[in-house]
Amino acid sequence: MGWFGSKKTETPDPTSRQDRQKCWESRDAYFACLDGANVVKPGDEGTACTEVKGAYEKNCAKSWIDYFNKRRVLAEQQQGVLAQARTQASSTRGR
Repeated sequence: MGWFGSKKTETPDPTSRQDRQKCWESRDAYFACLDGANVVKPGDEGTACTEVKGAYEKNCAKSWIDYFNKRRVLAEQQQGVLAQARTQASSTRGR
């Protein structure tokens, strides 16, 4: 509580379990929308996921959004590399 009242701030508090849970839920909803629109990189969806993106940006701290978005792109890249490695491994075994 502050000196001049208990006005609640608009920024999410990452130390609050409820705020973290809201952030994760809105992130999952946004990423599910991106998956449905076949978009890998957040921000490239145009107007497809505007509503859930707004909730995601409202419920998560900016630093968390940056982290989650980067992790999503990296995970997709890793899936591609792993799939390519599996293909090469199976073709090598067949020889």
